[in-house]
Amino acid sequence: MSTQAIVLLSGGLDSVFNLYKACELWPGEVAALSINYGQRAWPSEEKAAKNFSRELNVPFQSLQLSEIFIGDRSSLTSGEQEVPTTQVDIESLTTSQQTAQQVWVSNRNGVLLNVAACRAEMVGAQWIVPGFNAEEAATFPDNSVDFIEKMNACLKLSTANGVQIRCFSQSLYKGEMAQYLVEKGVAMEQIWSCYFAGEQPCQKCESCQRFRRALQSTQQ
Repeated sequence: MSTQAIVLLSGGLDSVFNLYKACELWPGEVAALSINYGQRAWPSEEKAAKNFSRELNVPFQSLQLSEIFIGDRSSLTSGEQEVPTTQVDIESLTTSQQTAQQVWVSNRNGVLLNVAACRAEMVGAQWIVPGFNAEEAATFPDNSVDFIEKMNACLKLSTANGVQIRCFSQSLYKGEMAQYLVEKGVAMEQIWSCYFAGEQPCQKCESCQRFRRALQSTQQ
């Protein structure tokens, strides 16, 4: 069967949601791509991504791009910076904007989308599927609908087959994604949304806190 879509799969809530939605829309025609850009969480992200790809019988590939990001000063990629934990307040937009600066990785989503588009063009796929969302678009402009639209305009010119971005969560909040996955019977404990790698999520970083709030919303 041909490949219609490549999902950028980190193993976190947003990307797992998009993997399930892509498999619903293009059954048997989805592939997953995970990218190591030097992030602290890579070992645990790759493990989660492989697990969900296996669960859905989706071909999986991982790429090593960490050298591109050597010298990046994000706390996610640099051992010189600490990942925000104690100063996190996900209920405060001002605080979230401040911590977002500390975890910003230089043009990460621009690079990852273009790499995915390259792979998509090679295999004749029409779509690449990232895990963006409305909740984090408030602090990360490269999660926004505007970013997707402008990237799509560029991809029409940079790929021979006009690869486009399709994000099923671009207008959703994390609680809505969590509710969908819970109703699908997904093993939520296998999702890795932590900024760190390890046996268990840290439960302190902003990503962990947003995931925990999303899970709690499904129990109300």
